[in-house]
Amino acid sequence: MIATIEKTITLEEFLQQPETKPAQEFINGIITTKPMPQGQHSRLQIKLSTVINQITESTKIAYAFPELRCSSTNRSIVPDVAVFLWGRIPRTEKGRIANRFDGFPDWSIEILSPDQSVLKVLDNLLFCSENGTNLGWLINPEDETIVVVFSDQKVKIYRDDDILPVLNKIELKLTVNDVFNWLNI
Repeated sequence: MIATIEKTITLEEFLQQPETKPAQEFINGIITTKPMPQGQHSRLQIKLSTVINQITESTKIAYAFPELRCSSTNRSIVPDVAVFLWGRIPRTEKGRIANRFDGFPDWSIEILSPDQSVLKVLDNLLFCSENGTNLGWLINPEDETIVVVFSDQKVKIYRDDDILPVLNKIELKLTVNDVFNWLNI
């Protein structure tokens, strides 16, 4: 069950609060706690981040961040994997990566947990696509499907040997079966 705390605060007030584990998200004045990741979720999250970063980091195309807080437009969410194109990664004056990411990722990946609402997660992905995210994945380990949200709000379900869409500059070819085969260890 996902805990919801009914409070009326602003996004800035929410961002001043200390981080929690599991992470909390802020959507239109309401704070919810994400479910604590379990085995399949954790495996898919680290594997996706690693595979993407092996392809994109050395060439400075993009970077995949696990559990990164992204905030803007009265929302502060924590996608399971947030992929930012290299030029969009916020930096400090010294050129280091910034701690605060004001904006949503280019590619947002969510892995559905057993007690998580599909509609809530899909709503976050659709909101992100309305606000600059080019691609969203909703991975459902239970039924082995991946729902993809495109930048134009088109939604498509991928299964089995379907090749998954990725950001244009990322040379990665994955099928739905490839992703779920990572659960066999």
